Amino acid sequence: MSDVHPNVVRVIAAAREAGLEIVPRRFPDGTKTAADAAAAIGVKVGQIVKSLVFAVDGEIVMAYVSGANQLDEKKLASAAGGAKCSRVDADAVRTATGYPIGGVPPFGFVTPLRVFIDPDLLQFECVWAAAGTWNDVFAISPNELARVSFGTVVDLKKG
Repeated sequence: MSDVHPNVVRVIAAAREAGLEIVPRRFPDGTKTAADAAAAIGVKVGQIVKSLVFAVDGEIVMAYVSGANQLDEKKLASAAGGAKCSRVDADAVRTATGYPIGGVPPFGFVTPLRVFIDPDLLQFECVWAAAGTWNDVFAISPNELARVSFGTVVDLKKG
């Protein structure tokens, strides 16, 4: 595993700890956006898990949103029991998760975070999530995603 990025090694270890075996795939051209990831993998954009980090009344929370959807910040605030939802900067994302924006996996964070999951992800047999870098992703069933992240499935979609 010498050619595997240390972040990916951490994600594989976190998956094992949760009882999952994942097989990350590297895409050298990057999978930074949902559209890029879907094109590279050859799946629908809705099958891409966008890991979005926000602050709700100051608490850092995670939202997993289908690549086909936009997050409604008011819905996320309400789901988290708060009033105000705001974006956080790249430093806050890395501090809370241990990973860079564009590479945040659905588990294995350095800080425990509450997780909220877009129900549109559950319509697929398989979804794809970041594996710690902009270039690495892995497949996971939406039910396993919910299980290992201890996520709450709730409507988060704008519109």
